[in-house]
Amino acid sequence: MAGSDSRVSQNWLVIVVGGHTRSVGKTQLVCDLIRTLPEANWIAGKITQYGHGVCARNGENCDCAPSEHAAALDWETRNDTGTDTARFLAAGAKRSLWLRTKQGYLAEGLPLLRGALEGVKGMGGQGADNLILESNSLLQFLRPALYLVALDPVREDFKDSARLYLDRADALIFRSPLKAGLDGSPGEQPAWGGMPLRLLQGKESFVQREGEPLPQSLIELVRGVLRTGVSGAI
Repeated sequence: MAGSDSRVSQNWLVIVVGGHTRSVGKTQLVCDLIRTLPEANWIAGKITQYGHGVCARNGENCDCAPSEHAAALDWETRNDTGTDTARFLAAGAKRSLWLRTKQGYLAEGLPLLRGALEGVKGMGGQGADNLILESNSLLQFLRPALYLVALDPVREDFKDSARLYLDRADALIFRSPLKAGLDGSPGEQPAWGGMPLRLLQGKESFVQREGEPLPQSLIELVRGVLRTGVSGAI
């Protein structure tokens, strides 16, 4: 991470999972990786930025000052509640956290994240320092070892945070096939529109429809990154 928070990326091998819109399977992708590669002894996390006027402490509308209750972090303690962080535990993560910040205050949440991670460093023994986080905006502060982005060509919405960091994606996971060729060949354009396909060119891509297992080639890509032990710090 930039500045004083660079220690997170220096001490952990970090994989970030993002997506271009809601309900595109980001959480499922995290769970699939945790379940398929249990030897990584994952520490998993989800990062949520709430809109203006919403308190990060409880996720509800509030009258607190903009810088008050700007960030909050909790460790998940159960694996059976159906929340995203509970799903991480159910998939086999050693620990699971949820970092919440007000919109535009992610930097204020990074000391909380760093402190939480320092408290669990090496808890799983050898190979335990592998961190997988569900976020797009974290790319503003961190250069992960691997950034995976879930995309669905039939979904129109494309979040600004996903668009901003798409060029940094190492691999794309399509939830349905992209009919227009990434090589410029003709075909049906994706529903999101306004986003040049050239931004997707030259990146490894995989198709994993909902409910399907991870493609073996994607598993090998992630396994290779884990094997290197390189954090990818800035």
